[in-house]
Amino acid sequence: MKVIITQAEAMQKNIWDDIMLMFGRTEQDEVWDTEQFILTEEQARELGLLK
Repeated sequence: MKVIITQAEAMQKNIWDDIMLMFGRTEQDEVWDTEQFILTEEQARELGLLK
């Protein structure tokens, strides 16, 4: 299973910092609100998106 989350959704769920680490993003990288990130099931569980 794959889980897709946007930057805006990650910000709302207060997991954007974790997403940045997982995908090697930094504060200097340009990211759009609608940019999508594909998480594995394991990553989604780790972030509390799945139970």
